[in-house]
Amino acid sequence: MGDRGGAGGSRRRRTGSRPSSQGGGGPTAAEEEVRDVDAGGDAPAPAPEKDKDGDADVGSGHRDLRCHRLQDSLFSSDSGFSNYRGILNWCVVMLILSNARLFLENLIKYGILVDPIQVVSLFLKDPYSWPALCLVIGANLFALAAFQVEKRLAVGALTEQAGLLLHTANLATILCFPAAVAFLLESITPVGSVLALAVHTILFLKLFSYRDVNLWCREDRARAKAKTASSGKKAGGAAAQRAAAQRTGAVSYPDNLTHRDLYYFLFAPTLCYELNFPRSPRIRKRFLLRRLFEMLFFTQLQVGLIQQWMVPTIQNSMKPFKDMDYSRIIERLLKLAVPNHLIWLIFFYWLFHSCLNAVAELMQFGDREFYRDWWNSESVTYFWQNWNIPVHKWCLRHFYKPMLRRGYSKWVASTGVFLASAFFHEYLVSIPLRMFRLWAFTGMMAQIPLAWVVSRFFRGNYGNAAVWLSLIIGQPVAVLMYVHDYYVLHHEAPAAGA
Repeated sequence: MGDRGGAGGSRRRRTGSRPSSQGGGGPTAAEEEVRDVDAGGDAPAPAPEKDKDGDADVGSGHRDLRCHRLQDSLFSSDSGFSNYRGILNWCVVMLILSNARLFLENLIKYGILVDPIQVVSLFLKDPYSWPALCLVIGANLFALAAFQVEKRLAVGALTEQAGLLLHTANLATILCFPAAVAFLLESITPVGSVLALAVHTILFLKLFSYRDVNLWCREDRARAKAKTASSGKKAGGAAAQRAAAQRTGAVSYPDNLTHRDLYYFLFAPTLCYELNFPRSPRIRKRFLLRRLFEMLFFTQLQVGLIQQWMVPTIQNSMKPFKDMDYSRIIERLLKLAVPNHLIWLIFFYWLFHSCLNAVAELMQFGDREFYRDWWNSESVTYFWQNWNIPVHKWCLRHFYKPMLRRGYSKWVASTGVFLASAFFHEYLVSIPLRMFRLWAFTGMMAQIPLAWVVSRFFRGNYGNAAVWLSLIIGQPVAVLMYVHDYYVLHHEAPAAGA
């Protein structure tokens, strides 16, 4: 036996308990003292170790007459047990194994289909014609037009009515001009059209916010002047406020109307304009390099998964649609749901975490809340409020709250927000494909009754499962609808005509 009591060693002395002097014949409780006796005298014994059940060490010789107590099974809700980390790890392992089998089956059946060079053809048909890039560069004209209107409104060279008319015409042209080019010009590809229309959609939302905020600043300035005039104070309060703002480093209206300020806002990862954005103190180079690496890696991963996994599944789905074989259609839908949802999750991380954080770091943009915990959504409404924070902030600030201030109910305002979102979804899909089927519009508007059903009949984990199910199944349905209609329009119709 090794030493336990220190350098000088120790020995254990056991003292048994004596029977109680009070008779009665009943059993007496045995007591056991364990003392460490060394050369220096008696030392207090350490507390006996307890096993996983909270009982004293079984090696002490004590025998338990009772080994049961009142308790629930761990899977019962009343047990209070919540540590299912092992089960979560098991789910992850099973997910990896099942998808590895699907990936291996795909490789055996189709071979390697990944071709990075083929991606270039998705953006260009003619190497000497770059219509999508020209549209993106030409978007600067609309931004400069809005800037010139605001400059003249600030000095009173334009009335508010004239400014509103010019802004409305400019915003309408932002949406209509690229749509006409994408729809009529044959040399532009669908992917190039999506890119150009997405840039113009973002520009539309940014300039809408730019116009609103500057209008609010003019209204505040007019109220301040009226208040100064009514109180009989000397003019120059606005100049004093501007001087105070300059001392603190803040920008006040109309000093914000500069090209530098405009283009900072246009490139910043936000849709809502402010005169003074929160700024980070410095650029973190390691953080930026990690985000750039993620952008490159996940771009290649998405392209590879689309070419290797989604495209063959979609191509094999055309015959069941043509034959209206509903069982095969459902099987194709479920088979497409897995890669589609995986690519969507990768796209979310790539865009909202990697790309937006990289841009924010370069521009020292301080507000990095691009998403919230939408994966914990227990209702459809919570999901749409938290998965895309830049768009949610814009809708709340420039659409929802203004409608409430005009006297509309919350339900009407929410429906208006979904209508606007449905329009832009359809705008970004139908025009590049040059066909109008309204599947994206219908899918977005279906979120309104779906939100009511989930909030009415599902709670907690069941609501979260319903949200996940709508995401996993809903998107492949829209994808198959558009691909089927595009295939019929561009392949079967020309063949039938020939």
